[in-house]
Amino acid sequence: MASPTVTMRCPACGTDLRISLAPAPRTQWFPCPHCRAPVPVVVPREPPPLYSWEVLPGLYPPLPPPKLPKFQARRATATVLIAVAVLGAALAGYLAYGGFSVAAPGSFVVSGTVDTQGPAGTVPAVGAGVLLDGENGHTASTTTGPGGAFSFSGVPTGGVFLNVTLVGYGPVGVYAFVSNVYSAGATGIVVTLTPGTPGNVSTVAYTPFPDLESLLASVGAGVVLLGLVAAVAGAAAWVTLRKDRPAVGVVGGCAGLLTPLALYFLALGDPFPLVLLGTAAGAALGAFAVGARAIEMAQTGTAPGPE
Repeated sequence: MASPTVTMRCPACGTDLRISLAPAPRTQWFPCPHCRAPVPVVVPREPPPLYSWEVLPGLYPPLPPPKLPKFQARRATATVLIAVAVLGAALAGYLAYGGFSVAAPGSFVVSGTVDTQGPAGTVPAVGAGVLLDGENGHTASTTTGPGGAFSFSGVPTGGVFLNVTLVGYGPVGVYAFVSNVYSAGATGIVVTLTPGTPGNVSTVAYTPFPDLESLLASVGAGVVLLGLVAAVAGAAAWVTLRKDRPAVGVVGGCAGLLTPLALYFLALGDPFPLVLLGTAAGAALGAFAVGARAIEMAQTGTAPGPE
């Protein structure tokens, strides 16, 4: 049995439509190809009634035009995508400024304590050697005093490597980072030496960035990524405002949705926690855009073409 075909007019823009209906359900919705407004259609019964408003237009009062849903997915999605674009651009600028601030020269203090592990537990290591190797050829050495404490002053900005040694114990290497914006392992370092030989080397990393160059590389990649998010979301918002394209809204929302994951792999959460929180907000907005447009695509389907 062929699918019934009905001719009707869009209540929103007045476009004449010829729609091929499925046998079920009785009530179906189709998007208008001109304005994308949802058009309700009821499968006609066979045979048609003898008297109707088409045959006798004055017999029945005209039906009120159907009201569109109050929630406008197109407008809401465009607004959300604009917010994602603005947020991405602002975070990219903040991250770029943070990169310049991290690279600013400075002088810092690196300090901590050294303990030894024995049968009775840990005890302060007195006389342990601590060698500091910083960026730009900065080196310094000292020995732990009473309580196993050590301290270095005048350490320049960048990555720091500490080599802690003591006769009869395995050496321990410590990676740290010092700057005006981000410092990891600068003070309060606790190193525990265990019995061993010089070949039993172990390392402790307080930061994923061994030097300033690696941190600036991650910052640059984050700025480019956030700039791309702003560009994609802005373009998707512009297309959505001009012409209803649900798939474009899904793409723009995905750009914001995946940003926190990429910044997590760039290890920028610890140096710039505000950027990670901002991208989480952008991801929430992107998820809204993806969900709204995906649900609309699933409900309306493909727009009917003229026959």
